[in-house]
Amino acid sequence: MLCRVELEQSALPSTQEAEKLLPGATEILPIGTFDGKACFAASLCSVLPPAGFSFDKIRPLHSRIAGPLYEFSLRAYHLLNWRHNHRYCGRCGSPFTLAANELAVHCQACGNLVFPRISPAIIVAIEKDDQLLLARSNRFITGMYSVLAGFVEPGETFEQCLKREVHEEVGITVHKLQYIASQPWPFPDSLMVGFTAQWESGDINIDGVEIVDAGWYTVDTFPLLPGKDSIARKLIDRFAAKQAGAPK
Repeated sequence: MLCRVELEQSALPSTQEAEKLLPGATEILPIGTFDGKACFAASLCSVLPPAGFSFDKIRPLHSRIAGPLYEFSLRAYHLLNWRHNHRYCGRCGSPFTLAANELAVHCQACGNLVFPRISPAIIVAIEKDDQLLLARSNRFITGMYSVLAGFVEPGETFEQCLKREVHEEVGITVHKLQYIASQPWPFPDSLMVGFTAQWESGDINIDGVEIVDAGWYTVDTFPLLPGKDSIARKLIDRFAAKQAGAPK
Protein backbone atom coordinates (compact mmCIF):
# COMPACT_ATOMS: atom_id res chain seq x y z
CA MET A 1 0.00 0.00 0.00
CA LEU A 2 1.25 3.49 -0.87
CA CYS A 3 1.28 5.51 2.35
CA ARG A 4 2.63 8.88 3.39
CA VAL A 5 5.79 8.60 5.48
CA GLU A 6 4.87 11.54 7.73
CA LEU A 7 1.29 11.19 8.91
CA GLU A 8 0.56 14.78 9.98
CA GLN A 9 -1.38 14.99 6.70
CA SER A 10 -3.73 12.46 5.14
CA ALA A 11 -2.08 9.05 5.02
CA LEU A 12 -3.15 8.48 1.43
CA PRO A 13 -2.01 10.34 -1.70
CA SER A 14 -4.14 13.10 -3.16
CA THR A 15 -5.46 12.90 -6.71
CA GLN A 16 -2.58 15.03 -7.95
CA GLU A 17 0.01 12.89 -6.17
CA ALA A 18 -1.56 9.66 -7.39
CA GLU A 19 -1.63 10.84 -11.00
CA LYS A 20 2.17 10.64 -11.09
CA LEU A 21 1.85 6.88 -10.61
CA LEU A 22 -0.96 6.18 -13.08
CA PRO A 23 1.34 5.23 -15.99
CA GLY A 24 2.47 2.27 -13.88
CA ALA A 25 -1.05 1.09 -13.04
CA THR A 26 -2.35 -2.14 -14.57
CA GLU A 27 -5.95 -1.13 -13.83
CA ILE A 28 -7.74 1.52 -11.80
CA LEU A 29 -10.60 0.14 -9.73
CA PRO A 30 -13.35 2.29 -8.15
CA ILE A 31 -13.79 1.21 -4.53
CA GLY A 32 -16.44 3.59 -3.19
CA THR A 33 -16.27 6.76 -1.14
CA PHE A 34 -14.36 7.67 2.00
CA ASP A 35 -14.96 10.87 3.93
CA GLY A 36 -17.21 12.05 1.10
CA LYS A 37 -14.58 11.58 -1.61
CA ALA A 38 -14.56 9.05 -4.43
CA CYS A 39 -11.69 6.61 -4.02
CA PHE A 40 -9.84 4.29 -6.37
CA ALA A 41 -7.31 1.50 -6.03
CA ALA A 42 -4.67 0.41 -8.52
CA SER A 43 -2.04 -2.29 -8.80
CA LEU A 44 1.31 -0.72 -9.66
CA CYS A 45 4.07 -2.45 -11.59
CA SER A 46 7.70 -1.63 -10.81
CA VAL A 47 7.33 2.05 -9.99
CA LEU A 48 9.11 4.12 -7.38
CA PRO A 49 6.98 5.92 -4.79
CA PRO A 50 6.86 9.71 -5.04
CA ALA A 51 8.81 11.80 -2.54
CA GLY A 52 7.35 11.56 0.95
CA PHE A 53 5.66 8.20 0.35
CA SER A 54 6.61 4.57 0.78
CA PHE A 55 5.14 1.19 -0.15
CA ASP A 56 4.17 -0.67 3.03
CA LYS A 57 2.58 -4.01 3.80
CA ILE A 58 -0.99 -3.42 4.80
CA ARG A 59 -1.27 -5.27 8.13
CA PRO A 60 1.45 -3.33 10.02
CA LEU A 61 -0.29 -0.09 9.05
CA HIS A 62 -2.97 -0.85 11.64
CA SER A 63 -0.85 0.90 14.26
CA ARG A 64 -0.17 3.94 12.06
CA ILE A 65 -3.47 4.98 10.49
CA ALA A 66 -6.92 5.57 11.95
CA GLY A 67 -9.38 2.69 12.25
CA PRO A 68 -11.92 3.72 9.57
CA LEU A 69 -9.16 4.45 7.04
CA TYR A 70 -7.43 1.16 7.81
CA GLU A 71 -10.72 -0.69 7.34
CA PHE A 72 -11.26 1.07 4.02
CA SER A 73 -7.74 0.07 3.00
CA LEU A 74 -8.66 -3.56 3.67
CA ARG A 75 -11.59 -3.11 1.28
CA ALA A 76 -9.21 -1.85 -1.41
CA TYR A 77 -6.85 -4.77 -0.81
CA HIS A 78 -9.71 -7.27 -1.03
CA LEU A 79 -11.06 -5.82 -4.27
CA LEU A 80 -7.66 -5.64 -5.96
CA ASN A 81 -6.98 -9.29 -5.15
CA TRP A 82 -10.42 -10.25 -6.43
CA ARG A 83 -9.92 -8.36 -9.69
CA HIS A 84 -6.46 -9.86 -10.15
CA ASN A 85 -7.98 -13.35 -9.91
CA HIS A 86 -11.00 -12.59 -12.10
CA ARG A 87 -9.65 -11.29 -15.39
CA TYR A 88 -11.21 -13.96 -17.60
CA CYS A 89 -14.63 -15.54 -17.66
CA GLY A 90 -14.73 -19.00 -16.12
CA ARG A 91 -17.62 -19.94 -18.42
CA CYS A 92 -16.25 -19.03 -21.86
CA GLY A 93 -12.71 -17.70 -21.33
CA SER A 94 -13.35 -14.19 -22.67
CA PRO A 95 -11.91 -11.16 -20.84
CA PHE A 96 -13.96 -9.68 -18.02
CA THR A 97 -14.69 -5.95 -17.90
CA LEU A 98 -15.88 -3.93 -14.93
CA ALA A 99 -19.66 -3.74 -14.76
CA ALA A 100 -21.07 -0.27 -15.32
CA ASN A 101 -23.54 0.07 -12.46
CA GLU A 102 -22.50 -2.42 -9.78
CA LEU A 103 -19.43 -3.82 -8.09
CA ALA A 104 -18.90 -6.80 -10.37
CA VAL A 105 -17.14 -7.96 -13.52
CA HIS A 106 -19.06 -8.73 -16.68
CA CYS A 107 -18.37 -10.96 -19.66
CA GLN A 108 -19.63 -9.24 -22.79
CA ALA A 109 -19.37 -12.48 -24.76
CA CYS A 110 -21.68 -14.70 -22.69
CA GLY A 111 -23.22 -12.34 -20.13
CA ASN A 112 -21.62 -13.95 -17.07
CA LEU A 113 -21.69 -11.55 -14.09
CA VAL A 114 -19.35 -12.22 -11.15
CA PHE A 115 -19.37 -10.36 -7.85
CA PRO A 116 -16.47 -10.09 -5.39
CA ARG A 117 -15.79 -13.33 -3.58
CA ILE A 118 -16.41 -13.33 0.17
CA SER A 119 -15.60 -16.51 2.12
CA PRO A 120 -17.44 -16.59 5.48
CA ALA A 121 -15.67 -18.18 8.43
CA ILE A 122 -16.43 -18.56 12.11
CA ILE A 123 -13.98 -17.74 14.87
CA VAL A 124 -14.76 -18.70 18.45
CA ALA A 125 -13.43 -18.10 21.95
CA ILE A 126 -14.28 -21.22 23.95
CA GLU A 127 -14.49 -20.69 27.70
CA LYS A 128 -14.28 -23.21 30.54
CA ASP A 129 -14.68 -21.44 33.88
CA ASP A 130 -11.62 -19.14 34.13
CA GLN A 131 -9.84 -20.79 31.21
CA LEU A 132 -9.81 -20.09 27.48
CA LEU A 133 -9.05 -22.67 24.81
CA LEU A 134 -6.08 -21.59 22.69
CA ALA A 135 -4.65 -23.63 19.85
CA ARG A 136 -1.62 -23.56 17.62
CA SER A 137 -1.88 -24.02 13.85
CA ASN A 138 1.05 -25.19 11.76
CA ARG A 139 0.63 -21.95 9.79
CA PHE A 140 1.30 -19.68 12.78
CA ILE A 141 4.58 -17.99 13.58
CA THR A 142 6.67 -19.79 16.18
CA GLY A 143 5.06 -19.85 19.61
CA MET A 144 1.78 -18.15 18.70
CA TYR A 145 -1.60 -19.49 19.80
CA SER A 146 -5.10 -18.29 18.98
CA VAL A 147 -8.78 -19.16 19.21
CA LEU A 148 -10.31 -21.66 16.79
CA ALA A 149 -11.60 -20.71 13.35
CA GLY A 150 -12.87 -22.40 10.21
CA PHE A 151 -14.71 -21.82 6.96
CA VAL A 152 -18.45 -22.29 6.54
CA GLU A 153 -19.34 -25.15 4.20
CA PRO A 154 -22.26 -25.08 1.72
CA GLY A 155 -25.59 -25.61 3.46
CA GLU A 156 -24.27 -24.80 6.94
CA THR A 157 -25.37 -22.15 9.38
CA PHE A 158 -22.69 -20.33 11.34
CA GLU A 159 -23.71 -22.25 14.43
CA GLN A 160 -23.46 -25.63 12.71
CA CYS A 161 -20.08 -24.68 11.29
CA LEU A 162 -18.80 -23.64 14.70
CA LYS A 163 -19.76 -26.89 16.39
CA ARG A 164 -18.37 -28.98 13.52
CA GLU A 165 -15.05 -27.14 13.36
CA VAL A 166 -14.53 -27.30 17.11
CA HIS A 167 -15.23 -31.02 17.24
CA GLU A 168 -13.07 -31.75 14.18
CA GLU A 169 -10.10 -29.72 15.38
CA VAL A 170 -10.00 -30.40 19.13
CA GLY A 171 -12.58 -33.14 19.80
CA ILE A 172 -14.81 -31.31 22.29
CA THR A 173 -18.44 -30.20 22.19
CA VAL A 174 -19.63 -26.70 23.02
CA HIS A 175 -22.90 -24.96 23.79
CA LYS A 176 -24.26 -21.51 24.76
CA LEU A 177 -23.04 -19.90 21.56
CA GLN A 178 -23.13 -16.10 21.49
CA TYR A 179 -22.44 -13.86 18.52
CA ILE A 180 -19.97 -11.06 19.37
CA ALA A 181 -18.75 -9.25 16.25
CA SER A 182 -17.53 -9.68 12.69
CA GLN A 183 -14.49 -8.47 10.76
CA PRO A 184 -13.52 -8.37 7.09
CA TRP A 185 -10.24 -10.26 6.71
CA PRO A 186 -9.06 -9.94 3.10
CA PHE A 187 -6.15 -12.39 3.31
CA PRO A 188 -7.36 -13.18 0.77
CA ASP A 189 -11.17 -12.85 1.02
CA SER A 190 -12.64 -13.89 4.37
CA LEU A 191 -15.38 -12.45 6.53
CA MET A 192 -14.71 -13.56 10.10
CA VAL A 193 -17.83 -13.99 12.25
CA GLY A 194 -16.89 -14.02 15.93
CA PHE A 195 -18.57 -16.00 18.70
CA THR A 196 -18.02 -17.09 22.25
CA ALA A 197 -19.03 -20.57 23.39
CA GLN A 198 -18.91 -22.59 26.58
CA TRP A 199 -17.23 -25.98 26.89
CA GLU A 200 -19.86 -28.70 27.23
CA SER A 201 -18.07 -32.05 27.18
CA GLY A 202 -14.99 -33.96 26.09
CA ASP A 203 -11.23 -33.79 26.45
CA ILE A 204 -8.98 -32.00 24.00
CA ASN A 205 -7.94 -34.33 21.19
CA ILE A 206 -6.25 -32.37 18.40
CA ASP A 207 -6.61 -33.40 14.78
CA GLY A 208 -2.84 -33.20 14.19
CA VAL A 209 -3.41 -31.68 10.76
CA GLU A 210 -4.70 -28.14 11.10
CA ILE A 211 -4.05 -28.00 14.85
CA VAL A 212 -0.70 -29.13 16.27
CA ASP A 213 -1.29 -28.17 19.91
CA ALA A 214 -4.13 -26.90 22.08
CA GLY A 215 -4.84 -26.34 25.73
CA TRP A 216 -6.80 -24.47 28.39
CA TYR A 217 -5.15 -21.24 29.53
CA THR A 218 -5.84 -18.79 32.32
CA VAL A 219 -5.11 -15.14 31.58
CA ASP A 220 -1.82 -15.20 33.49
CA THR A 221 -0.56 -18.16 31.43
CA PHE A 222 -1.44 -16.85 27.96
CA PRO A 223 1.21 -17.63 25.31
CA LEU A 224 2.10 -15.37 22.37
CA LEU A 225 -1.16 -14.04 20.89
CA PRO A 226 -2.32 -12.66 17.51
CA GLY A 227 -1.95 -8.98 16.66
CA LYS A 228 -4.41 -6.41 17.98
CA ASP A 229 -5.79 -5.76 14.49
CA SER A 230 -7.43 -9.19 14.43
CA ILE A 231 -10.84 -10.24 15.71
CA ALA A 232 -9.07 -13.22 17.29
CA ARG A 233 -7.23 -10.84 19.61
CA LYS A 234 -10.40 -8.87 20.30
CA LEU A 235 -12.14 -12.06 21.44
CA ILE A 236 -9.17 -12.99 23.63
CA ASP A 237 -8.96 -9.49 25.12
CA ARG A 238 -12.69 -9.58 25.80
CA PHE A 239 -12.25 -12.77 27.81
CA ALA A 240 -9.31 -11.25 29.71
CA ALA A 241 -11.33 -8.13 30.54
CA LYS A 242 -14.21 -10.27 31.79
CA GLN A 243 -11.84 -12.22 34.02
CA ALA A 244 -10.32 -9.03 35.38
CA GLY A 245 -13.78 -7.92 36.48
CA ALA A 246 -14.82 -11.30 37.86
CA PRO A 247 -15.26 -11.70 41.65
CA LYS A 248 -12.14 -13.10 43.33
